[in-house]
Amino acid sequence: EEVYFHLFNSLAERTTDKQVVVAGGCALNSVANGGIFDATPFTHTCIQPAAGDDGLALGSALYVTNSILREGRRWIMDNTYLGPQYSNYDIESELKRQGLCYQQLKRDELLVATVKELVSGNVVGWFQGRMEWGPRALGNRSILAHPGFPNMKSILNDRIKNREAFRPFAPAVLAEHQNEIFDHSYPSPYMLHVYGIRPKWRDKLSAVNHIDNTGRLQTVSERENPVYYSLISKFHSKTGIPVILNTSFNENEPIVCKPAEAIDCFRRTKMDILA
Repeated sequence: EEVYFHLFNSLAERTTDKQVVVAGGCALNSVANGGIFDATPFTHTCIQPAAGDDGLALGSALYVTNSILREGRRWIMDNTYLGPQYSNYDIESELKRQGLCYQQLKRDELLVATVKELVSGNVVGWFQGRMEWGPRALGNRSILAHPGFPNMKSILNDRIKNREAFRPFAPAVLAEHQNEIFDHSYPSPYMLHVYGIRPKWRDKLSAVNHIDNTGRLQTVSERENPVYYSLISKFHSKTGIPVILNTSFNENEPIVCKPAEAIDCFRRTKMDILA
């Protein structure tokens, strides 16, 4: 991280610009990214969500359109939901094939039912819309839980994730409440920054507050993911906490993509509910 910040500061000496674009595997170091604002003069970062080798595909495409073809069109990445999606028919067919009992609920009924499970301390597999592009689950292929429920971190590790104890789980926060809870207000929609959690929130967020009182947050806006945003909003209304615990929908394998993979993971682990 010292070398990382040295490179930023060396760059800052050669420009008056306060915005910096970062790419490559080092850009997935969320702790270092959060420190950019304290350790360097830069005030804005642009880090696309698949900042490792998979991001080379995006860079190559942008190079061709801008530098070779000179098409002059500008594409703005305003979310990371670029992967496959599946219809209700696809999902229902797989549930029937695997012989599972299920309910089909309208959107608001589904949100209310899911929040009820989260408030009760149950663990929810959450599968909706297009899959996220990049290594972070950001509310479309996620396992969700109450961020302040007693022993929730241990529950997730014992029943599903089997992670080392030092690895934290992530808080997903409503964008308008970020500055109230964290010590930086710069958005982190792709879960690529770690910020300090303010003292009065640490106990309320015990399952996502790391040992050094930080969190690798995802800021969630209604524009980027309206269903996920509505779920967190309803959880906030019930608990007074505008945050839920979000971890990737998997158990020692790649993040689930297809309905069959989500159902297999649900059945193989001790998840409570699959939505």
